[in-house]
Amino acid sequence: MSSIEQTKEQIAALDIPLERDLFMRTLVRELANVLEDTVGIEQASGFISVVAQSMGEQINIDYKTALNTPILSREQVAAVLVDLKQRIQGDFYIVSQDDEKIVLKTRSCPFAEKVIGQKAMCMMTSNVFGHIAAENLGYAKVQLKKTIAEGAPECHVIIHLKLNEETDSVSGREYFQTTRDI
Repeated sequence: MSSIEQTKEQIAALDIPLERDLFMRTLVRELANVLEDTVGIEQASGFISVVAQSMGEQINIDYKTALNTPILSREQVAAVLVDLKQRIQGDFYIVSQDDEKIVLKTRSCPFAEKVIGQKAMCMMTSNVFGHIAAENLGYAKVQLKKTIAEGAPECHVIIHLKLNEETDSVSGREYFQTTRDI
């Protein structure tokens, strides 16, 4: 075996915590850091929101296509939000849902430990959830009541589905339907 092959084998056998998932989570975290350091947290959140909106659009299309429906019901929206997070290793579950709101919680984030201290990364959840809910149900205001990014042991997300006094009084991002097929 040549010296180069031995070196390659030695390097490949090293216990280095590097694989695609960790690499991608670290990449997103570092991009968020650079954005926050360069333009501030508000602008960083805005940039991440634009990316998340595009992702939300595609995810919404994917689920509606797979379900062979032009529009998702509230029950389907709640199930889709949980399913999409499960598929990316975010352990979301439905706490409650009714015509006014969908309440979700999770004890794990798809970004794992890379999300801690990175509130701007929560815009991924807010925008994907908000876009899917608003496009199918007409309106959504996503309230990130607690987040792992801010040091909470779990995320507590409330998706308000009606514009009323309650939604007016809570902080969160609002999303409105942009398609006209409803």
